[in-house]
Amino acid sequence: MRLPPFPAKYRASGLLLHVTSLPSRYGIGDLGPAAVAWVDRLHETGQTWWQTLPLGPTGYGDSPYQSLSSFAGNPLLISPDWLIEDELVKASDCAGGPFSATAVDFDAVKRFKYALLEAAWKSFGTGARSDLHPDFERFGQEKAHWLDDYALFSALKARYGGASYLEWPEELVRRAPAALEQARRELASQIDLVRFGQFLLFRQGARLKSHARAKGLRLIGDLPFFVSPDSSDVWAHPELFLLDAQQRPRVVAGVPPDYFSAQGQRWGNPVYDWNAVAADGYRWCLDRLSALLAHVDAVRLDHFRGFAAAWHVPAAAPTAELGRWVPGPGAGFFNAVRKGLGGVPFIAEDLGLITPDVGALRDSFDLPGTRVLQFAFDGHSDNPYLPDNYVPNAVVYTGTHDNPTTRGWYKDLPDAERRNLWSYLKRATGTGEEATSALLGLAWSSAAALAIAPLQDVLNLGKEARMNQPGRAEGNWRWRCTDEMLSAPAFQSLRDLTRAASRAGASVAVAS
Repeated sequence: MRLPPFPAKYRASGLLLHVTSLPSRYGIGDLGPAAVAWVDRLHETGQTWWQTLPLGPTGYGDSPYQSLSSFAGNPLLISPDWLIEDELVKASDCAGGPFSATAVDFDAVKRFKYALLEAAWKSFGTGARSDLHPDFERFGQEKAHWLDDYALFSALKARYGGASYLEWPEELVRRAPAALEQARRELASQIDLVRFGQFLLFRQGARLKSHARAKGLRLIGDLPFFVSPDSSDVWAHPELFLLDAQQRPRVVAGVPPDYFSAQGQRWGNPVYDWNAVAADGYRWCLDRLSALLAHVDAVRLDHFRGFAAAWHVPAAAPTAELGRWVPGPGAGFFNAVRKGLGGVPFIAEDLGLITPDVGALRDSFDLPGTRVLQFAFDGHSDNPYLPDNYVPNAVVYTGTHDNPTTRGWYKDLPDAERRNLWSYLKRATGTGEEATSALLGLAWSSAAALAIAPLQDVLNLGKEARMNQPGRAEGNWRWRCTDEMLSAPAFQSLRDLTRAASRAGASVAVAS
């Protein structure tokens, strides 16, 4: 593999769109025909990369950044159409809904998809697609190092009504061998159903990735730095985290007070015991990366600054003010990745409070950093997000999944920053619609090797299309596009822009 992903003079572009946002008649986007059509659309417009959000099974708030597992995939992404094609379900089994075409109703989708998965499992168990049985067995053996724990965790979570594993009986929290063995016997059928769902998901993901490769398209995945406090990761490997005798976090993750929050942010995720993680050569981390690379070609490292140092907050503290910086794994992690996996194409999400040690770590491994244009127009000429200050080894975004759409951003932009934007563009003024086109043009014409925009910006959508609003507990991650949106004239403009910026159809060497 190439580390970093961008060779000299490389120029390419792509779009950010989570799989759940794709159109489908089943209430949520999936890995099937709509994803194939999206890959084709990207190829037609000269794009080289498709970036998604994390692909794991979602937990609290349906957030992809609070996954129940770092290894498993989200079963909601299984394509009903491809299950029909595989003769595992009938078309009549897929008559759920009606579903909204513009927003994900996660509760309704879960009921439908889990019932459909049970129908497929029943069909598989009674002889359908017997040719796949050897593949299913092989999958279980190859993925046993995480799949066995995750399947048991999922079955137990269902048994206890979705409660956090810390609320389960003590012998299960402590993973007493006798209790685990008894649970495996009692929940055998539920465990096999979970394993089957992962088999289908990885099978469909491999099919989609193969199609993308054939179209010259590469996929960017997203790896959260921390894991969810209620996850099979912490339950199965408590020795890798800073926990107390009751398996509860002694310290939790967050960020210190800053301009945006006088109390900082207390995220609540458990933090790693990096000495324990390093003791076996970062094997758990390497396995985690390998699981994601089954689906994608390059990896965005969320909260990259945590590799240099992370903000540790005492678990009992109500806010993040009492935290302190604690060193992360540093170069040891990246050396282990290079040794164990031959290097992985990483993109460093180096946003937020970036101290010199973070930049030094990024640059010592030649990792491309992240630039966001919505942060650029504060009037300071040394602003790192201003295109004048880009280096080629960077990825520029108009905005990310945590930002408003650019049109929504402009609507709320202070007058002074509006003036800075138009002054930078050597214009007197402009509209919100023109601001979106301007940021797309700045990103694509910049020196950054890779330019990416959310689909919402290509379509010039407003606040109604925002994917996530940090700090808001509900209503996030629901936005979906429609078939009509994907046939919009905006894609012709994107194609023209990509060609004019010499970013069309780039290629890059990555491992097969």
